[in-house]
Amino acid sequence: MMAAAVFILSVHLTWIVLVIVGAVWTRNRPVWTALHILALLWGIVVETGPWPCPLTLTEEFFEMRIGMAARPGGFLLRLLDATVYPDLPVWAITLAAVTVCSFNLGIYAWRLQKYMRLHARR
Repeated sequence: MMAAAVFILSVHLTWIVLVIVGAVWTRNRPVWTALHILALLWGIVVETGPWPCPLTLTEEFFEMRIGMAARPGGFLLRLLDATVYPDLPVWAITLAAVTVCSFNLGIYAWRLQKYMRLHARR
């Protein structure tokens, strides 16, 4: 169960990193761009809406199974947990997440505008 909890937390951390830097990585990759835009919209909905993230629910399930609430897990699990869930006020995390997602969407809007101008000249 500990390995499953570490794996899910690692997937969650990878997802967060993808959302943060995805606009840079997806340049000239239309399929990945579309998937990243969907991930950004999903991130905004989850951060601002009342619905919990499915990865968070899965993490909580495995953490309860290993008794993490009663005793701390291994080093990697504690490190990943602190990285994914920093000890900050909820409003600060929400603001940071929505800002990052909006910034990435702004990059895509700028790319779209540039693409439209380029193809309007033809």
